[in-house]
Amino acid sequence: MKAFVSAPAAALAVAGIAGTTVIGTASAADLARKAPPPVVTKAPPPAYVPFTWTGFYVGINGGYGFGRSKWDGLPATFDVKGGLAGGQLGYNWQFGQFVWGLEGDGDWTNLRGHANALNCGTTLCETRNDFLSTVRGRFGLAVDRLLPYATGGLAVGNIKSVAPPLTGDDKTNTGWTVGGGLEYSLATNWSVKAEYLWVDLGKENCSIMCGLPSNNVSLTTNVVRGGINYHF
Repeated sequence: MKAFVSAPAAALAVAGIAGTTVIGTASAADLARKAPPPVVTKAPPPAYVPFTWTGFYVGINGGYGFGRSKWDGLPATFDVKGGLAGGQLGYNWQFGQFVWGLEGDGDWTNLRGHANALNCGTTLCETRNDFLSTVRGRFGLAVDRLLPYATGGLAVGNIKSVAPPLTGDDKTNTGWTVGGGLEYSLATNWSVKAEYLWVDLGKENCSIMCGLPSNNVSLTTNVVRGGINYHF
């Protein structure tokens, strides 16, 4: 009887030991297994926004002018030259690579030139230009942030004829201008430009006031200037 009871007890003991061993082995395996690394989700790249020249802009400019003036009553033709500085504003429309624009500017100028005494009697006849404004169309072909362009339109400025000791004359004339330039957009809203304009302000009459029976004074100018624009 004792042997019969002992046999099942021994079997249970062996099963318990085996179960403990299996559980212990499984627990050790669970502890040894590393947790999977966290999943890192990368943010999508920002959407590409193509650059456009469309919009309003305002800026400043400065440069140099040089040209010729003619007094046909003498006759005499001589050089005029001097600095200039001012500002501009405008608007661009871009369609594909083509850029159309309208720009107006106003500059203070210090263009001066005079004839020699042999051509002007006992005095120095002088031509001056004190201000220059233009209203021009612009047409360019954009290469991303680079814009080469042609431009032309209306020019307004004064022709001042001086013939001491007489009072001379000072008249505001309308003429025309044509030229071209190169503009480059910097970071954010700024751009820089270089520009050339040929300006013809026509003629103003200074006869009696210049001591001549008949005299028309003409002025043509080459303008070379640089500028900075802020685009809205």
